[in-house]
Amino acid sequence: MQKPANFKESACQECRKEIDLGFEIDMAFQPIVDTDSKSVFAYEALVRGANNESAGWVFQHVNDKNRYRFDQACRIKAIQQAAKLGTEQYLSINFLPNAVYQPELCIKATLAAAKDYNFPLNKLIFEFTESEQLIDHKHILKIVQYYKKLGFTVAIDDFGAGYSGLNLLADVEADIVKLDMALIRDIDKDKKRQVIVKSALRLCNQLNIRVIVEGVETQAEYLTLKEMGINLFQGYYFAKPAFRAFPELNSY
Repeated sequence: MQKPANFKESACQECRKEIDLGFEIDMAFQPIVDTDSKSVFAYEALVRGANNESAGWVFQHVNDKNRYRFDQACRIKAIQQAAKLGTEQYLSINFLPNAVYQPELCIKATLAAAKDYNFPLNKLIFEFTESEQLIDHKHILKIVQYYKKLGFTVAIDDFGAGYSGLNLLADVEADIVKLDMALIRDIDKDKKRQVIVKSALRLCNQLNIRVIVEGVETQAEYLTLKEMGINLFQGYYFAKPAFRAFPELNSY
């Protein structure tokens, strides 16, 4: 993949200076719940502005010039905040494949942050979204292979809503698939969605890939999905994201 003209081999160290972004970021956290063990499986770090501005507000400030630094800053901030709050659960971090120029180089700041804040590498999940059109399909395969070599867990986010579809499952050795919330909405009333989700679940089970359903908002959605054999859930029904905090779970 071609590097931008202003890319330097020392960029990873520079990316640790959050001020270089031109704006400040922080994190909210939302739990991913294991309903079999009645416990939190992971916390997903969700980018926010420094004053809890929405992710939409943040991404209005992201462009081709600062995308690399933004991706790096999000990783560092997520690890820093999670370590400060204290957790033994997984930490799930979204990354932008199109902002990773060389996996071996671009991971250096992440590894340094994990070391600085004493966060175990085997508790990091890296999510990339299927809805981001990838510049180079081979490039994402290289990233995933390298991340798994380092002991990270890799998840495909928003599965079913993006560009690559089943090709990703065929080529990428993902550990987790997160089903897009559009497939989940009102699934208790929608036979077509039930068939699609059951098929996706059966496929992932055969590939030894864990499934998380996101965007669960009602008890009816939860119970319908639970009956299918799903045990990992994320959504407002369980807890809304909390700014700079791990939220308490709702009763379910």
